[in-house]
Amino acid sequence: MNLKNNHKTLLVDCDGVLLDWTATFTEWMAARGLTQQPCAQGYYSIQDQYEIPSTAAKKYTALFNESAAIGFLEPFRDAVPWVRRLHRTHGYRFTVITSLSEDPYAVQLRRRNLISRFGKVFEDIICLPTGSDKYAALEPYRDTGMWWVEDKPENAIVGAELGLRSILLEHEHNRDFDHALIYRAKTWKDIYYAVTGQLS
Repeated sequence: MNLKNNHKTLLVDCDGVLLDWTATFTEWMAARGLTQQPCAQGYYSIQDQYEIPSTAAKKYTALFNESAAIGFLEPFRDAVPWVRRLHRTHGYRFTVITSLSEDPYAVQLRRRNLISRFGKVFEDIICLPTGSDKYAALEPYRDTGMWWVEDKPENAIVGAELGLRSILLEHEHNRDFDHALIYRAKTWKDIYYAVTGQLS
């Protein structure tokens, strides 16, 4: 797989890629008397992690995404130094596509959170409704060969099928996923070397 790229904009998901949504959500849920199941890390869906009905899972996710807590998420793993290095050393900028919420206050908190953690490295921050898929948001980039970094396999597949260079950032919930058109990365360091053409 040839990982060389000429574009200077990276398309990136936010939660589980740039920011650690899960850690703060877990604390927020615990404050409401809800704790994850022992095997929660192996599941992507909130319904499975907490063994609650899907309607309740959607409700809690939406409430959290529109709460003040969403403005104070910590960076995900090693994202900060490698994102900044891609920007400073190689001139890359980042377009975030995140299924957060369309609530204007939540959107503003997300923008502030990202800029405070990473600096002014963002070309755009696109906030979609909570839980929405990303086909329509990725469609304008069809067949550009741009990089697309995700942690949800379904969204990584959408990017690959649209002619993007999908990178799946590894989590417990996606560790067994494999796809011929999708590059897997354990860390942002891996992503850095893939994007800069130092890995093939």
